[in-house]
Amino acid sequence: MLKKIVFTIIVGLLATASYADKLTIYQLPELKPRDSVLKVKVGNPAPDFELPSITGERVRLSSFKGKSNVVLSFVPAAWTPVCSDQWPGYNIALSLFEQHDAVLLGISEDNTPSQYAWSEAMGTLKFPVLSDFWPHGAAASSYGVLRSDGTSERALFVIDRQGIIRYIDVHDINRRPDLGVLIQELCKLKK
Repeated sequence: MLKKIVFTIIVGLLATASYADKLTIYQLPELKPRDSVLKVKVGNPAPDFELPSITGERVRLSSFKGKSNVVLSFVPAAWTPVCSDQWPGYNIALSLFEQHDAVLLGISEDNTPSQYAWSEAMGTLKFPVLSDFWPHGAAASSYGVLRSDGTSERALFVIDRQGIIRYIDVHDINRRPDLGVLIQELCKLKK
């Protein structure tokens, strides 16, 4: 099992490097690693939200309660280097999320048309990509990961089937989180 995880992660890392290289991305200077204060902690019920996806559906977090574990992946902005590497890597590793009965929801503060164009440019992301554009950053704010510039932190939340937060990683916004650490956290959830 561990060999399979490591292999998938390596393949994902190699594959994602090519996505960012092919996109016309907006280069950012080094940003303040973290610019918000968490409003939730491990063991808290996850704040509910309903957001539009790039497929035209509206996705409500509480609709997964009792059915699936959920991973929320907040990223700062479309068309930026680290974000354009992070989500394609998750796209390749979706089977690892599925093995742990986890649904991945990608969230940014970009509007839906921008997210759609970005997703298509990266080869179509196969997980729900949700817009927290309006009311601007409401979902990110409810978790305490909305930055003062209106973008979100690069943050991961693992939520179990009961709707309880089991893992939080508010990551240095300039760096991609380690997928292996996230998968290890999913392994800790009860089947």
